[in-house]
Amino acid sequence: MKRLGVAGALVSGTYRPGDVEIDEDSGRVAAVGLSRPGRGLAIPGLIDLQVNGFAGVDFLNADADGYVRAGIALARTGVAAYQPTLITDRPDRTIGAIATAGKAQRVPGGARVLGVHLEGPFLSPERPGTHPVEYLRTPDPTLAQRLLDAGPVTQLTLAPELPGTVELVDLCVRSRVLVSCGHSDATAAATHTAVDHGARLITHLFDALRPFTHRDPGIVGAALTRREVTIGLIADPSHLAPEAILLAFGAAADRVVLVTDDLAAGGCPDGHYRLGSVDFEVSDGVARRADGTLAGTTITLLEAVRHACDIGITTEAAVNAATRTPARLYPRAGLGLLRPGDRADVLVLDDALRIRKVLLRGIPVEHQAPATDRTHERYRFS
Repeated sequence: MKRLGVAGALVSGTYRPGDVEIDEDSGRVAAVGLSRPGRGLAIPGLIDLQVNGFAGVDFLNADADGYVRAGIALARTGVAAYQPTLITDRPDRTIGAIATAGKAQRVPGGARVLGVHLEGPFLSPERPGTHPVEYLRTPDPTLAQRLLDAGPVTQLTLAPELPGTVELVDLCVRSRVLVSCGHSDATAAATHTAVDHGARLITHLFDALRPFTHRDPGIVGAALTRREVTIGLIADPSHLAPEAILLAFGAAADRVVLVTDDLAAGGCPDGHYRLGSVDFEVSDGVARRADGTLAGTTITLLEAVRHACDIGITTEAAVNAATRTPARLYPRAGLGLLRPGDRADVLVLDDALRIRKVLLRGIPVEHQAPATDRTHERYRFS
């Protein structure tokens, strides 16, 4: 048995004072709330449901070695599990990328692959974001089935206003694939129909979606008012103003999932990179195509958590949005909680929410050293 030496932990989403003990033999949490606590905060390993690439690896072009590099690099930032996300491309390239991901679900010392998030190709040409418009398709059950058969697809993002969406949602639900609405010009009515048929997630709320107005609330208004819908949110200053992040947490605090939408440039210097068939440039950490369109991010998920805390979100709500809430979407994965008997995928953070230790199944892994010049209020609990 080994103690972490922390002052407290987020256990089942709620702060509990006291130390945490790990059973190193089983790789599970042995006890929480122990006396003689130390310093710092223990939280579950982070879960990122939208990662296009990291550490120089683009998942549309990755091989097995690329998944090893990306998985280890993500673990160093505190990510215990993630969904490699494939943007729209030619069907044959996408099918090959899905198959590659299926062979890389376990990386020793690295983050787990939960399954593949297909962000497309059934998206609106009115809201493509960085997706190549020439590869977008209207819902096609035959193509969709080919994609689902190619490997472990766990999430599909689609635009609910497109013709044939209801049949596609039904197909995914039958196949136990999480349906997300995104890159969409949908009205509220079209979104409600998709949710009624089983869509349960919104891909990066506000970004590449029909804007909310008081007479045309659109997909944003429908998402914020449906209790069964979980909301993905890119919490970085380039994508969302603080007020937008605060609005989402205020309306749907226990339904917000923080995602990075990371690119191959994540964890790398500024420069030229590719996302599938799309070229983009990173300057001062911000990724854009030549036409100025944002092309994802280069942040870490823990940086997104810290940014949410910086603008006024409580530590519990911000951490839960990167742990407990995404874990609810995939309950069989055994992630996102820190109860006795749970997997010991654990981060130990200091008072500035910087990493001091990373454990996967109770085994310490090399972690990303925190910056020494960061100041931060002591973590705040509700």
